[in-house]
Amino acid sequence: MNQTPTSASAVQVPPVLPVPSRFNQFYALTKPRVVQLIVFCALIGMVLAVPGVPGWPEVRQAAVACAGIWLVAAAAAAFNCLVEQGIDARMKRTSWRATAQGQISNRLALGFSAALCTAGSAILYLAVNPLTMWLTFATFVGYAVIYTVVLKPMTPQNIVIGGASGAMPPVLGWAAMTGSVGPEALILFLIIFLWTPPHFWALALYRVEDYRKSGLPMLPVTHGNAFTRLQIFLYTLVLFAACLMPFIYQMSGWLYLVAAVALSIGFSWYGWRLLRNYSDKLARETFRFSLIHLSVLFAALLLDHYLI
Repeated sequence: MNQTPTSASAVQVPPVLPVPSRFNQFYALTKPRVVQLIVFCALIGMVLAVPGVPGWPEVRQAAVACAGIWLVAAAAAAFNCLVEQGIDARMKRTSWRATAQGQISNRLALGFSAALCTAGSAILYLAVNPLTMWLTFATFVGYAVIYTVVLKPMTPQNIVIGGASGAMPPVLGWAAMTGSVGPEALILFLIIFLWTPPHFWALALYRVEDYRKSGLPMLPVTHGNAFTRLQIFLYTLVLFAACLMPFIYQMSGWLYLVAAVALSIGFSWYGWRLLRNYSDKLARETFRFSLIHLSVLFAALLLDHYLI
């Protein structure tokens, strides 16, 4: 009599993924890549605030300020993971987070966030200046509370309004070195503020089902694909104009101008292609180019500061 084989080899058993170490779990809550970009933008503000090549006192001040800003930004990221653990669990790209999987308790996550925020604020207040500490703490409240708790689940304009918090790093850097907020810092703020919506909406386009399942009112969910693509393209045009302001205000020279024009044409071209002929692949490429746009733009501003 024939029998159906029941050997283990005939059964497909999903692989058991190793659980990250406790350190890696907590480190992941700080959203390291996001925080690195925040600190980089803050550093640009610090460098541009110091005429010429900085001396040791300025280098030390900048290093301490970067450490304080990193800690507070990491605290905001961890608090965001705590508040959005239910949403994260329903989204493919965030379901692996320790808070979403229940590997880190709410109490531990809150304590971790509070400890980072306290340490960072103390460093900024005692070793930098009170203005930088208060501005950084206000940014923490703006992102972790106003954006995450209030705006994000309430309005499809969450990214636009909440983008003010994400645009603050150059202002923090400028304040750290000068003890004030100058018009140059506000120009840098404006660039990041206008860059944020097309950057995140490109991501939301190809992750729309994730956002739909999460219940978040992201623009592609509430207003549709075509309307979101139009908004992305229009924002890239307004951003183009804002990227010219450092040259117009004489913060930079021709090197930056060439880079700004080339990058802005590239971003607008992606926005135009996305508007005319959508695909998830193109939306991903637009999102990736937006990261290149901001990073290279600020790097050009930094290089221009020393060469021109």
